[in-house]
Amino acid sequence: MEMKDGNPGLGYGNPEFQNAAYPGYPPQQNPYGYPPPGPYQFQPGQAMPTQPGVPGAAWMPIPAANPNCPPGLEYLSQIDQILVHQQVELLEVLTGFETNNKYEIKNSLGQRVYFAAEENDCCTRNYCGPSRPFAMTIVDNTGREVMKLHRPLRCSACCFPCCLQKLEVQAPPGTVVGYVVQNWHPCLPKFTIQDEREQGVLKISGPCIPCRCCTDVNFEVMSVDESSVVGRISKQWAGSVKEIFTDTDNFGIQFPMDLDIKTKAVLLGACFLIDFMFFETKN
Repeated sequence: MEMKDGNPGLGYGNPEFQNAAYPGYPPQQNPYGYPPPGPYQFQPGQAMPTQPGVPGAAWMPIPAANPNCPPGLEYLSQIDQILVHQQVELLEVLTGFETNNKYEIKNSLGQRVYFAAEENDCCTRNYCGPSRPFAMTIVDNTGREVMKLHRPLRCSACCFPCCLQKLEVQAPPGTVVGYVVQNWHPCLPKFTIQDEREQGVLKISGPCIPCRCCTDVNFEVMSVDESSVVGRISKQWAGSVKEIFTDTDNFGIQFPMDLDIKTKAVLLGACFLIDFMFFETKN
């Protein structure tokens, strides 16, 4: 299932930025302008260092450049499953003080593909809670920013259908590749995956009660007409201790190998939105 654009350069930047490596995409402007999010500190041009005790092969090998793919998303062309592991923040566990969320994004072999970090201020995190707006930066194993997610402050209650959740996905940062839009439903979590033109590409439907004990919670990824299931976003049960005392979560995302790369990126964004909406609240 592959959705191709007849003009790879359309909608991905001004033609004056075209170059041999990524025609139609603007080159990264000072991608190392500030240290990458999270614990990784390194110099431009160097591979991301591993943490103590983590083998050097923990990062997924850098794939070859693809001229028809947003720079940095080439990793997604080689996988049909993503594992998203939220990091445990000791300060948050001990004090209950909400900190910025950080995630490791891995392939099915356990190799790190990306690292994601929320960018938010103290007041917004602790007063707005899981409903808070946020920006999230996603970097690859060289520290290059490959994606940016933006969630505005909106309502998710079914009694306010005119102001439901919406997440914007940019890849590379500054270039919109799609949106995750919440659909109104009286009892079911439903979302639409849209392309950069805000045209529906896929649908997501979750269970009536998303929070369940001792079992995985599945959100089915379906075709636009909802006639067939093409993938799944699963919130994986992490064990009683972790579920009770922390709000850190593990997710698995499955999709067809030949699914459009930009759509895969938007599905990753949908996973973060689902986490904040249904599983971020502390028990």
